[in-house]
Amino acid sequence: MKIRIKFQKQGTVRFIGHLDVMRYFQKVMRRAEVDIRYSEGFSPHQIMSFASPLSVGLISHAEYVDIDVNSSGNSTGMVRRLNEVSAEGLEVLSYRELPETAKNAMSLVAAADYTFWFKEGFEPEDGSSVEEFFGKFLTFCKSETIPFVKQTKKGERTVDLRPLICEARIAERKEYVPAMVADWYPDLENETVEEEKQAEGICVFLRLLSGSAANGKPEQVLQAFYESLGLTYRPFAIQVEREELYADEGAEGAPEYVPLEAYGSEIV
Repeated sequence: MKIRIKFQKQGTVRFIGHLDVMRYFQKVMRRAEVDIRYSEGFSPHQIMSFASPLSVGLISHAEYVDIDVNSSGNSTGMVRRLNEVSAEGLEVLSYRELPETAKNAMSLVAAADYTFWFKEGFEPEDGSSVEEFFGKFLTFCKSETIPFVKQTKKGERTVDLRPLICEARIAERKEYVPAMVADWYPDLENETVEEEKQAEGICVFLRLLSGSAANGKPEQVLQAFYESLGLTYRPFAIQVEREELYADEGAEGAPEYVPLEAYGSEIV
């Protein structure tokens, strides 16, 4: 049985790297007594694969890990079991069964949604307001080309980031509690929560192509923007959050983005 788990990465665990997150989930599977399948051979390991590594310092509402299990409880119970042994900031949001023919999450990723905003106590370095600064960023995203010098194992390589930007716009930043985990918040009295709880100012929404063929990173776009202003990009001043990961089910030239969570179904 194939399972797709969606989880969020918030708070101080944003400084934990991808390899540590992988080791963490291996321990969570054992502690929650998940009947996970192991590979065969002299060094058996849990059959587990992650959709897309998240850069250190970023937070996320949409991380995915696929596992194979021999047996499973229902989705609601498995989410609860996993969260009971999870660390603060790493919270499972959904647990869904995949069709046996489903591709793993890593091979499906085609695009990703991000938001970013200035952290409390920081403001634009050029003296403009946050609204003006974000407006300049949106204009920058419409440039014909966005050259960026990328560091690779073979040295420096200049790439054009412009084709990787699908959408950029101003949005409202929200703090919310997903409906799937509302049961763990006593103040909600087990109510179903589907909408955001509290607005917290404006942010920039950015959808980028992602995956093996084209992999856009918001940090690269931000760095290129700052350099275009003659400024030094300060990652500690801006918080970037991944909102969703998508597969592309559209025809060539007409993308149709589908959240990775949509491929699974609830186990009742």
